[in-house]
Amino acid sequence: MGLIEKKEMPKDCLLGTWEILEDYENLFSVVDLEEDELQRLERFQNYNRKLEYLSVRVLLKNLIGGEVRILYDLTNKPYLKDNSYQISISHSHKLTSILLSRTKRVGIDLEFMSHRISNIAYKFIHPAEKITDNPELKKYHLYIHWCAKEALYKICNKDQLNFKHNLYIEPFEVAEKGDIKGIVHSNEMHQEFNMHYFKMQNYVVVMCCKQL
Repeated sequence: MGLIEKKEMPKDCLLGTWEILEDYENLFSVVDLEEDELQRLERFQNYNRKLEYLSVRVLLKNLIGGEVRILYDLTNKPYLKDNSYQISISHSHKLTSILLSRTKRVGIDLEFMSHRISNIAYKFIHPAEKITDNPELKKYHLYIHWCAKEALYKICNKDQLNFKHNLYIEPFEVAEKGDIKGIVHSNEMHQEFNMHYFKMQNYVVVMCCKQL
């Protein structure tokens, strides 16, 4: 199986990460899907997207020790049918991650550092944000910002949030792992979030949580 991490995190959070090593048939055999879930699965045209969908459910089963259905609200945000946990999901390349909490809102994002993110940095970096000039660290630094803003977007569940103008990451020194502060500011809200990031192989993971 592809479970590479199951870790109790501070503040009542549980993190799980799955590496997709199995084929469709192997993943499908592990989970018990209901009719609407099967229909959703069949609507995916891309084979890798099908694997991602199945890997999320296999990982969740490993984290909580049983079958719990994942549903989606009108904005396509996932939630658990039995409301036993708050859930956030991310997948990129060969990894799938889930962050769970019984008492906190959660947001997680992971990204495989594959493309030249500097080419699109102008779309999501706030003018006041500071990015290192070190060419060996710049790509990593930008990916931390991108993942952090994805995690903030998920935890706030606000479709109208603009990554460049409404989401801000306070300046920090880049390391293999660390804690950063994210700020969400819009006409509707102003909140600060303590966030944690780390590097796993060629992936960046950023997560945050907030009291319900």
